[in-house]
Amino acid sequence: VVIGTGIAGLFAALNIDPSLKVLVITKDVLEWNNSNLAQGGIAACVDSKDDFEVHYQDTLRAGSYHNESVATHMMIEEAPISIEKLIEYGVKLDRDEKGKLEVTREGGHTNRRILHAKDATGREIIRALGEELRKRSNITLRERVFAIDIITVNNRSLGVTVVDNSGNKALCKGGVVVIASGGIGSIYQNSTNPKIATGDGIAMAYRAGAIVRDMEFVQFHPTALYNDESGQKFLISEAVRGEGAVLRNIHGEAFMENLHEMKDLAPRDIVARSIINEIQKTNIPYLYLDITHKGRAYIMERFPTIFEKCMSIGIDISKEYIPVAPAEHYLMGGIESNLNGETSIKGLYACGECARTGVHGANRLASNSLLEGAVFGYRAAMHINNEILNYENANINISLDNSIANDKKAESNIDLKHLHEEIALTMDKYVAISRNQIDLTKAKEIISGINDLLDENPMNDIYYYELMNMATVALLIIEAALERKKSLGAHYRIDDMEGSVC
Repeated sequence: VVIGTGIAGLFAALNIDPSLKVLVITKDVLEWNNSNLAQGGIAACVDSKDDFEVHYQDTLRAGSYHNESVATHMMIEEAPISIEKLIEYGVKLDRDEKGKLEVTREGGHTNRRILHAKDATGREIIRALGEELRKRSNITLRERVFAIDIITVNNRSLGVTVVDNSGNKALCKGGVVVIASGGIGSIYQNSTNPKIATGDGIAMAYRAGAIVRDMEFVQFHPTALYNDESGQKFLISEAVRGEGAVLRNIHGEAFMENLHEMKDLAPRDIVARSIINEIQKTNIPYLYLDITHKGRAYIMERFPTIFEKCMSIGIDISKEYIPVAPAEHYLMGGIESNLNGETSIKGLYACGECARTGVHGANRLASNSLLEGAVFGYRAAMHINNEILNYENANINISLDNSIANDKKAESNIDLKHLHEEIALTMDKYVAISRNQIDLTKAKEIISGINDLLDENPMNDIYYYELMNMATVALLIIEAALERKKSLGAHYRIDDMEGSVC
């Protein structure tokens, strides 16, 4: 059973031995996930002017050297294999007039190594992988099916309970379960993630007894298109800065010039904090990204999606600055998994954003996320192919032992929408880019209360299950942030006197 249809889940499913039956489930449609929204590209050393060691050092530097060395080396060195697989599956990456793969540069990268499909790389990848998956006779796809919990016996995964939109529950038995369920953006008011990113896989694994790590490291993308409504934010890709765009404060000053040697292409945690510092000097909740010097024809060709989105709200980015502000983007922590995607529960694998492989350290390097999903999705599949006989022998009878298993919906007086808003408001207010002991303690009190309320009012409703997962993951982030007293990467404690913005 594979949970999730982003790049990690699709790579895992496609590379599992075709003699094995695979069930792929996703809570929405196949195409609706964070991978599909990825604009910038996928990082890989495929250019003769680049090398693995430089990519490795860039990744470590961005991650504040909190990275797992072996895993990081492996991901970078296996990147070309993933690119070959993507092309084999029909992904159309941009090429120059000679047919050579084009590469751009993004924040934290010394060299140009980001392969892309205009400014909609993720959409192109998910299109091709989705088409390939639908051709496979051994793979069954079930859309709009929500995974509730992992079933375990003696620390061994045996399957997953699921529910559909009508409230019908079922048990999906599987010798192996792969969690590739994506991120946690909906626990914040402002995120680049779709609303379905509610941390489901991490919460499921945690309830099943799996180890989670590094949950305090939440990345905020520096440049989300600003609007005054909370909710999903449109991302302005880092590739825009990679192609020369400049961050400017409300006075038009290029403020990153003197803050970091890489200027506008400094690692994301540094740029996001620097933007917040500039914003706090004024009463205006945004600043600007300027790419006007590149010209209309270039912008429309290289960044058609961004150009069209901005035009739709009346901003011609070939003539006007883009209003931007940071928004939650990515979780570096998650379910602890090894080089093969194995978790601390036998038969349970994790890959993609929900997994903590250690390759991102305390702050992810731009465009390493699609790469991680592809590399570790593939490695999980290879390991499953080699180990499947060890999992198939588990023939233990399990059934749905749940007081609301057959209920369409249990009655409850709690306001789920209000609780969702309270979780997001709390996380934005107390557990965002800058943190301190008092705020984190207050957040823990609020989120713990929500957890208790949800526990006391069970419902057989997908929104309820999502809220349970959100509250669980929010509390894991808060507790990890409280435990780490010193600033590191994306975890910035303003009460750490030794910490600095840059």
